Amino acid sequence: MTAPAHLRFFPYGEPYDHQREAMANIAEALDAGRDVLFEGACGTGKTLAALAPALDHARRTGKTVVITTNVHQQTRQFIEEARAITREEPIRAVVFRGKGSMCHIDVGYEECQALRDTTRSLVEAERDRRDLGDREDELLEEAQRGADGAAEGREAVMDELAALDDELDELQEAATCEYYYNNLVGDTDEFYEWLFEDVRTPDEIYEHANDLGFCGYELLKEGMEGVDLVVCNYHHLLDPMIREQFFRWIGRDPEDVVAVFDEAHNVEETARDHATRTLAEPTLDGALAELEEVTDPRCEATRNVVSAFRTALVATYDDALAFGERAGVDEDWYDLAITNERGRDDLTLAFLDAYTGRGIHEDLDEALELGAALDRRYHEAYKEGETRTRKECRVLQAATFVDDWLRDSNQEGQYPVVSVRRDGTSDDVYGRAELYTCIPRQVTEPLLEELSASVLMSATLRPFDVLGDVLGLTDEEEGPLTMAYGQQFPEERRRTYAVDVPALFASRRDDPATQRAVQSALEDAIRFTPGNTLVFFPSYREAERYHDRLAVDATRYLDRPGTRVEDLRRRFVADDDGVLFTSLWGTLAEGVSFDDDDARTVVVVGVPYPHLDDRMDAVQDAYATAFADAGDDPGWEYAVEVPTVRKTRQALGRVVRSPTDFGVRVLLDERYTRRARREMRKYSVADSFPPEERAETIDVQSEKLRFAMLNFYSDMDAWADAPPAP
Repeated sequence: MTAPAHLRFFPYGEPYDHQREAMANIAEALDAGRDVLFEGACGTGKTLAALAPALDHARRTGKTVVITTNVHQQTRQFIEEARAITREEPIRAVVFRGKGSMCHIDVGYEECQALRDTTRSLVEAERDRRDLGDREDELLEEAQRGADGAAEGREAVMDELAALDDELDELQEAATCEYYYNNLVGDTDEFYEWLFEDVRTPDEIYEHANDLGFCGYELLKEGMEGVDLVVCNYHHLLDPMIREQFFRWIGRDPEDVVAVFDEAHNVEETARDHATRTLAEPTLDGALAELEEVTDPRCEATRNVVSAFRTALVATYDDALAFGERAGVDEDWYDLAITNERGRDDLTLAFLDAYTGRGIHEDLDEALELGAALDRRYHEAYKEGETRTRKECRVLQAATFVDDWLRDSNQEGQYPVVSVRRDGTSDDVYGRAELYTCIPRQVTEPLLEELSASVLMSATLRPFDVLGDVLGLTDEEEGPLTMAYGQQFPEERRRTYAVDVPALFASRRDDPATQRAVQSALEDAIRFTPGNTLVFFPSYREAERYHDRLAVDATRYLDRPGTRVEDLRRRFVADDDGVLFTSLWGTLAEGVSFDDDDARTVVVVGVPYPHLDDRMDAVQDAYATAFADAGDDPGWEYAVEVPTVRKTRQALGRVVRSPTDFGVRVLLDERYTRRARREMRKYSVADSFPPEERAETIDVQSEKLRFAMLNFYSDMDAWADAPPAP
């Protein structure tokens, strides 16, 4: 039997049976233009199962595959997989990263845009100068031979040359980018030959381009057209403005792109972030200061709008802050609820009350026009070298946001909110208005409709109907192809225990009896693990609490918020008897492998529900309205329970990553047990796990956990010396 064509892009021997089946299903779906929702347990080869048929489909149909993730380690894996593929079936692949980390002169987006424009104008003027110089020489020779009109023509060319020399003098004094200049005038063939000899990392591209004096970021943009595979971050597809440019860079219309979203359970939150809009008080102050420097008849109308919105913002957070609450505001943004029963929110009502002028929409139109004109003026000034930096137009930013606020703040799925924070330098409190987008399908649905097809894959996508609803995957005929592959490795090499310690509700976390029960179970789990133990908590605060409480011989490692975790991870996996305390909402809970001896046991303490604040309530309300027909309480299910269980399942997947690996996964909270289904009802989460995972989970009394783990690891012959006595 002839092997399927897509196997030419599978670089390693024979695929697993489930990989072979998944590839065949994905190949058929892509040929039919159907999207795919693909769940595969951690370590089961999802990347190649999706990439191989996608690359084959793209090769046959003249398309480009874009594989995207928001997890750095996954990007590194994609590069390794792409390199392996190129050794078997040559492909042209590029790895694209944001400009911020690729710029050789460290300027922002606006400055870069102005520098490019000026540099391009300089190169074009130099080219025109050479062409005119050549033409002048030709006319001189013709005039010396007595050709009719040659002398007059030469004189006209010389006038053009004089004008062009003046232009060149101005351009040479203006701000330009030497690296981009070299891109335009230099021979870049060698760079592109090097680029496509292998799959190059962004760091390699940056360094090689720097050595050659080129801008690697701009060369990538120029050289991506028609490539087979692009590896990039989520924002290249989920940010509407970047997406439009990105498709232009790769020379493809959206319908000629097959997108593979890895860790796709994160698409929802990332899309929500990209759709959210903010305006802080300092920007309003900057806009008003900017107007003081401008002479334009539109200034009065603009000032009417910006000043009224600033007055309303300050009045709104002053009124919303309770007595003594201001003193507790720190340098993190602190939300204040502004919704009310009167229809529009408090900020909008305060804005309408503070505004004085001929008409708010007429003034807004003039403010938007003035902002756009000023922005063009700043761009030209930087381009011409009149300013050292590209000035941002605060007027345009403020007017655009106020226009969005009036139009969208009472729309379904939008949550208007005011936040405050304390300035670390002045100690003053200032505010921010935000249009928080509750329903991310406003971003994802248009994208997924435009693409040729997409594969959304993760170890934790189920329930598929919830994901499809949230992202807008609603094909009218068949809907997306859904497939799920659970753990494919030998079941006897893993155990999953649900331990009946008291439910770690937020209200009970300070209860001494609950803390003693959790402490005892954790000490047993760590002591009866022949190697490293990875422990996830609902928060960093809880991780620190038990890091300080536990009495264990193992070396303790504490992950803290806001710190780089890679060095900590390296030290932990190099240990042979360590325990790492971290938050389930940190960076170690997904996309990071702890293979074999890196970690033997993983423990999830509690049910890590997100902080249930007003913002989360707004998401629940939006989902309850949008998906009213989906069940008894779709707001809670879609917004809270499903994402939380996905997080828990991701954490459990950090261990047992190959057929030869083995380990224990512990769920430390009675809400995970079967008994909780009967006795705790709505608080139980046991039924929120996929059926095969529920069937595999063993309920264990907390005092019996040590015996269960001792027996399992003894069966695995995991103890180098005599096991500990229970």
